[in-house]
Amino acid sequence: MTPEHTRLTEALRELRTRTELSLAALAERTAYSKSSWERYLNGKAMPPRKAIQDLCRTAREPDGRLLALWEIAEAQWSGRAAGLNPAPSPALPAPTGPRPETRPPARPETRPETRRRSPGPERARSRNGRLVMVLASLYAMLTGGVTLALLLLPDQHAAQGEPMPPPSPYVLAPRCHQASCEGQDPIRMVCGITPDTLATYRTTTGAHIELRYNDKCGAAWARTWGTQIGDRTDITANGPTHEASTTDSVDAETYTYTQMTAARPGSIIRSCFHPATAGREQECFDTRVDTTGKSRSPSALSRSAPDAA
Repeated sequence: MTPEHTRLTEALRELRTRTELSLAALAERTAYSKSSWERYLNGKAMPPRKAIQDLCRTAREPDGRLLALWEIAEAQWSGRAAGLNPAPSPALPAPTGPRPETRPPARPETRPETRRRSPGPERARSRNGRLVMVLASLYAMLTGGVTLALLLLPDQHAAQGEPMPPPSPYVLAPRCHQASCEGQDPIRMVCGITPDTLATYRTTTGAHIELRYNDKCGAAWARTWGTQIGDRTDITANGPTHEASTTDSVDAETYTYTQMTAARPGSIIRSCFHPATAGREQECFDTRVDTTGKSRSPSALSRSAPDAA
C-alpha cells in the first residue's frame, strides 16, 4: 500500500468504528457486500468513490475530508499520479540489460580487433551504467512515486557538485481552472484541498454560510451548515448561479456545498440564503476577492436583503 492508501484506510477504520456497525450491518446499509468492506477496511482493495460517500452518510459525517484523501490515494493506486500503472508488488524492470555475471565473453576469433582495444574504460562505463540502472530501479520501488527515467535525468545540483535534494512528495493538482471549473464539484475537481475562506456569515435563522475560494482553480463556492430541511443557498460571480439544498436530516446535521463559480482577483462573489421557514426572506452577502486571491476584511463586506426577524 502507498502511504496515501494507508492514511485513507486508517480514516475509514476510524469512521466505521464510530458507527459501531459490524461488517454485516454495514453491508445492509450500503451497496457493498461484507467481503468488499473487509477488503476496503484492511487495505486489500481501493474502495470506489460511492463507498466512501455511503460510509460517510451512514456515519453522519461530512464526506469532504475523506473524498479528498480518496482522490489522492486513488490517483496513486491507479497510476494517474505519476503516469504509471499501479504496482503493489513491483519487480525489477527487465530492460536493464544482462547482468555482468551472465554476459557472454567476447569472441576474439570473430572480432580480433577487440584484443587491441583498451577494455578498461569501456567496460567500466558499461558496469557503472548497469549499476546505476539497478540502483535507480530499487530506489524507485522504495519511494513508490518516482519513475526510473526521472531518476536518470541529469540534475543541476549534481552538475555543480551539490548534494541532491530529497524527492518532493506528490501533490495532486486541480483538474480545472476558472471557466472549466464553472458548475463543477470542488471536491471532485481537487479544489477543496486547502482552500481560502473568504468570509463566514450567520443568518437570522442561525445558519452559517462560508464563502470558499481556491486561487489555483480560480473558482469559489459556498458551504452551509446549521440549516433546516428545505433551506437553499446559492452563489454567483456575475455568471451562472449554482445552488445547494438541505434535502434530509443528514444534510441538516452536517453541511451542504454548492458547485463552483469561476472567479478571479477583483471578482465580486454573491451568495444568497433562502430559508424554508415561513415568513423569512432571503439574505444575500457580497465579498470581493482582492489582488492576492484572498478576501477583503469582513468589515468591508456588504450585506443585502432585509432582515426578517
